[in-house]
Amino acid sequence: MSISTFNAFRSRNYRLYFAGQSVSLIGTWMQKTAVSWVVYSLTHSKFMLGVTLFATMFPSFLFSFIGGVAADRYNRHRLLLLTQIVSMLQAVLLTLLVFSGHYTVWDIIALSVLLGVINAFDVPARQSLVYEMVNDKSHLPNALALNSSMVNLSRLIGPAIAGISIEAFGDVVCFGLNALSFGAVIFSLLMMKLPPYKAKPRTQNVLGELKEGLSYIKQAPEIAFLLGMLGAISLLVLPFTTLIPVYAKDIFHGTAATFGWIDSAIGLGAFAGALFLASLRSAANLRRILAINTLVLGTGLVLFSHTTYYPLALVFATFGAFGMMSQVTIVNTIIQTTVAAGMRGRVISFYAMIFFGMQPLGGLIIGSVSQYFGVQNTVLAEGIIAILIGTVHFRFLNSRKQKKRIAS
Repeated sequence: MSISTFNAFRSRNYRLYFAGQSVSLIGTWMQKTAVSWVVYSLTHSKFMLGVTLFATMFPSFLFSFIGGVAADRYNRHRLLLLTQIVSMLQAVLLTLLVFSGHYTVWDIIALSVLLGVINAFDVPARQSLVYEMVNDKSHLPNALALNSSMVNLSRLIGPAIAGISIEAFGDVVCFGLNALSFGAVIFSLLMMKLPPYKAKPRTQNVLGELKEGLSYIKQAPEIAFLLGMLGAISLLVLPFTTLIPVYAKDIFHGTAATFGWIDSAIGLGAFAGALFLASLRSAANLRRILAINTLVLGTGLVLFSHTTYYPLALVFATFGAFGMMSQVTIVNTIIQTTVAAGMRGRVISFYAMIFFGMQPLGGLIIGSVSQYFGVQNTVLAEGIIAILIGTVHFRFLNSRKQKKRIAS
């Protein structure tokens, strides 16, 4: 692996951010794993797993537009600090609720809705602020790929720790450790030294700024296509993760640890995919790599869907997750490196809206479909859809290439 894989670490602010987020995200994945396990244990309902995903992510869909405008209007550093503090308070409330022992699945879902609203403001601010953390802007794609590595390394570690912790100490430990983990990222944000914030004059109201962002996307066909493809993947393919507790409990006849290891296998594949992206040269054709990895994602899901031999299923889950990583990272990288600075927060908010909005709707669809057609057949169908989307992407790239040849 080339040393250029870690170019972004030359920036002090980014090093601080990476260290703080790495700790916090392990806690986040522990909480996510514990929530899914608790909900399925309480309800034994595949549909309720979809409802939980919907509750966490759909509020981000509703409010991400406002979050994007806020990221472009206000001090992104202070906005991110605020969202992290409120996220910590949400985790504390969830810990106290579960520790009390007097709760229903709807109490957990209500707190999941609160987290979704927080994320609507957190994601545009966090993604936009990365640009300001990196001193050499040529290192930005590397920073974004390292972000994905961080997210997926935590996804590898967090669920495994959560599975073991749930069996040994109970689910409340996962929620408590997540609350404590926010201290690391809050400390890292306080230690940063960013350029003085300069307020921008506001010539439009919030609605006007949203329309301006949408108009910008319409005039950039490649960005519009990538967002459309991400929407299709988020709606019809990525919600396969909501069915993992069913695989762990009903297909592999396992425990919370089984669930944690499958989730960790997905995290391992995604982490490897993110490191691969971080190691790419600056001249790499990201759009073509995205199309190829969409096919990898689909193939992995097709192979995983009906595999009943647990070790082999872990291998296929890892393989598919390698391709899954590109969907989020490459689209984000292209947006960050091509969109005008004054539009970055708003375009990222559309990206977040699509990612967070389509997945919960897809979770409800996938949860309902799996009740009638079976979990394994549903995941098989999701894999086939991913392969079709990857094929459409290749056709789009070829048509754009031909148009450029004709124009020249």
